[in-house]
Amino acid sequence: MVGVSGVRLRPLVVGAHACTLLALLVFAVMTGVPAGAPLAWSGARGMPLAWLFNLLAWIGPGLVVAFAARRMRAALPDARLGAGIALRLMLLAALAFAAQGVLTLDPNELDSGASRWHATAWMVWNLAFCAGALMAGCSLRAVRWPSLVICALCLLAPVLLGPILGPRVVLAAWMAWTLLLAWRVPPAR
Repeated sequence: MVGVSGVRLRPLVVGAHACTLLALLVFAVMTGVPAGAPLAWSGARGMPLAWLFNLLAWIGPGLVVAFAARRMRAALPDARLGAGIALRLMLLAALAFAAQGVLTLDPNELDSGASRWHATAWMVWNLAFCAGALMAGCSLRAVRWPSLVICALCLLAPVLLGPILGPRVVLAAWMAWTLLLAWRVPPAR
């Protein structure tokens, strides 16, 4: 898809998600993070190269997806209210995704202090993403059923799969939804 600025969004979104996945895998192996640890553990305060992990896993990809969301919204200037809200929620979710890298975990205080800000960014990301998927499912015919399935998955995964597998499934659902929008939202004419 070529956005209003002429930038191809599909490769940008694919690259952003590949960067997140590679950072999660490489830093987990490099720092010896256990498989059941929170996804953001490699970027926690005191971890080696935490700033680089946060940049590659959260901040950079979040800003790239936010750019893509802005371009998609600009590509649909006459979109109905629901589609516009869905794409604005995608933008909000992408910015909250990036905020997770700025508001890092504190391994000494997982239930208080700076870790609460990180958890807040995670929840804003998760809620905006889920609401955006629901709105896209209700208002964008090209992504209707996949978006509704992704929304249901986002809501049910944390409850049904628990604190270890649930967030990983939600992250995969986020990647699937943003890629779906990058492929299916009509380009600007």
